[in-house]
Amino acid sequence: MTVLPKTPSFDLSGKTALVTGASSGIGQACAAALTQAGAHVVCAARGADRLNETVALMQAEGCSAEALVLDQGDLAALQAALEGRAFDIVVNSAGTARHAAAVDTKPEDFDAVMDVNVRSAYFLSAWAAKGMMAAGKRGSIIHISSQMGHVGGIDRTVYCASKHAIEGMVKAMAIEWGKQGVRINTVCPTFIRTPLTQSTFDNPERAAWIMEKIKLDRIGEVEDIMGAVLYLASPASGLVTGTSMLIDGGWTAD
Repeated sequence: MTVLPKTPSFDLSGKTALVTGASSGIGQACAAALTQAGAHVVCAARGADRLNETVALMQAEGCSAEALVLDQGDLAALQAALEGRAFDIVVNSAGTARHAAAVDTKPEDFDAVMDVNVRSAYFLSAWAAKGMMAAGKRGSIIHISSQMGHVGGIDRTVYCASKHAIEGMVKAMAIEWGKQGVRINTVCPTFIRTPLTQSTFDNPERAAWIMEKIKLDRIGEVEDIMGAVLYLASPASGLVTGTSMLIDGGWTAD
């Protein structure tokens, strides 16, 4: 007798997630996607006001969420937040950029980008995975990387370096942690319309460059990222690790 296979579940009921950079933009959308799928989401960000507003909106919809004021670049605070707590899902959406021509890059700007985009991401991954493995959880770690982790960009040398580093880091960690059932992947968006990117879209030259590169002829919205994060967080992606999901409108297809 033939039995049709069943689609793996996207339901996250009973799961606990940590989302960093959760107070606005892509991070807020990631947190919303997970809590709307049934997970209890710890929303972490530096600014308390917008963070508390985000959590209040989720709770008003009947979702389960809590706020954690956290500067991810403060490794002592990050370690304390993870210590003794095992998450099923961790989404790292914290990041920064200081765009300039390579010849004009200042050491302090280089260090600021690398500290947040690489150093804190590295230790968030390592400490989260350690907690997952100690608790016997088959967890999922997801980094919001960028299409710039696969290509280059105008005045984005430091940013591209940081995102290329994340892509390599994820591959190595996936090899280390696969036997313990901990998966780690990246989501690589194109330019997404958020308050932080609006100034780029307001620049006619930059906006034209972006629209020339995006083959689907539209700007990305945060909703475009939510399905990818939910997929990577759920059992539906149970055989996916050490790779990147490009949400780039065809930017990197050239």
